[in-house]
Amino acid sequence: MKSKEFAELKQKTIAELDTDLEKRKSELFNLRFQLATGQLQNTAAISACKRDIARVKTIIRQRQNETQA
Repeated sequence: MKSKEFAELKQKTIAELDTDLEKRKSELFNLRFQLATGQLQNTAAISACKRDIARVKTIIRQRQNETQA
């Protein structure tokens, strides 16, 4: 994920981030399924997807902490 995409994530609402998180989790599931069946060509995509999920979760957590403080 480029820094430009990360900046776009920061501008989204929590509801949009939740839907984005679910989309990325389903993408990770599909990648793992492809890996198990031997159809996955780019194994680095799994790591990249995990990092994207972590970034979205980080932004969600930051927003939650801002509203509590």
